Amino acid sequence: MALNIIDLIKGQLGPALISQAASQYGESESGISKAISGLLPAVVGGLANNADKPGVLDAITGATSSGVLGNLLGGTSDNSLITTVLTAIFGDKIGGVTNAISSYSGVSNSTSSSLLNMVTGATLGSVGKYAADNNIGASGITSLLHDQKGIVSSLLPAGLSLASLGVGNLFGGEAENVKVTSFDQPKVEVNRGGNTNSHSSPSDHNNNEGGSIWKWLLPLLLLALAAWFLWKQYSKKVEPTTETTEITADSSMDTTANDSAAVITPTKEVTDINLNGTMIKGYANGMEASMINFLKSDGYKNAADDAALKDTWYNFDNVNFKINSATELEPGSEGQIQNLAAILKAYPDAKIKVGGYTDITGDAAKNKELSQKRADFIKVELGKLGVASQVIEAKGYGSEFAKIPATASNEERAVDRKMAVRFTK
Repeated sequence: MALNIIDLIKGQLGPALISQAASQYGESESGISKAISGLLPAVVGGLANNADKPGVLDAITGATSSGVLGNLLGGTSDNSLITTVLTAIFGDKIGGVTNAISSYSGVSNSTSSSLLNMVTGATLGSVGKYAADNNIGASGITSLLHDQKGIVSSLLPAGLSLASLGVGNLFGGEAENVKVTSFDQPKVEVNRGGNTNSHSSPSDHNNNEGGSIWKWLLPLLLLALAAWFLWKQYSKKVEPTTETTEITADSSMDTTANDSAAVITPTKEVTDINLNGTMIKGYANGMEASMINFLKSDGYKNAADDAALKDTWYNFDNVNFKINSATELEPGSEGQIQNLAAILKAYPDAKIKVGGYTDITGDAAKNKELSQKRADFIKVELGKLGVASQVIEAKGYGSEFAKIPATASNEERAVDRKMAVRFTK
């Protein structure tokens, strides 16, 4: 299956950036997330249908050197590359797109316009970086974008269509209605859920001979397609499922019993958290709140030794590293590291251990090396904030404790890619 560019770009538009955008624009996180879910397929679809234009290719290849990925919130509003691309793919329909997204998501028109620039910047930067990392030239980028044409419309969220965005004619109707001519094999699209959709429409049968051929050829093709689909379904390897039992503690934490896998499940609502009279920002029932509740309960003070603490890990829920980086954080990630330092300063007797984890894909040795470097990075950052003596150890586990199979989607495997801390004696 061809690379799904949208999955590649989503790594740049994670929860930390959404939270930061919501704060900057004065919108709800759900509204920002909803707007992005509509804008991203539209932008990728526009690029796919204009991949041959020199201005589009120049913008993609130039995005990497422009550093657009490093400042998606602040550096995309007046970026000439983004303006050029939006004009190339939407023309005078830009206003209609932002208005439609505003109505759909509930954010203001100005926010919708800013998010369109941000999503376009993330798209150009991600595709440009992927091309540079994999030594892909202009023709390869064009081919990569063309491969996206068949999947874009299926990724638009419910309630949106190319027609409602006012750009159906700009896309040539291709994403709305895929047609098969008499010279084509039936086209099979595989959407993100793995469902297979076959699209066919009758060709012009003014020629009687052509019509008579299709009377017997079309059923044979459909029969062959059905047989192929059944064979693929029965040949799929069934992945084992694992039942997870969550134990809820008094401090609103979910824990599992091994040295790497405590699961803290926050509600994604930023709120004020009381740290001994000082208010810090964090997710309700997230990492900070759970750690503070445990410390206030004297759970750390009363723990006899490290064995009593080693099974409870607190996942960072707002710290995200850039793809394949161990030293660059996504915007907004520094705040939670600062919060952790503030908690340790408020409880100077408390000591912690930092852990890094990856999913099961890729080389195991490189995964462990990357997770170790990331754990070390957080330890160093905490040291800079004045709590070095309280960070006893940083350890990278790589994919050692990953539970989600490599065949799962990138989103499903995200639960295995995490940074976490636990208390230690």
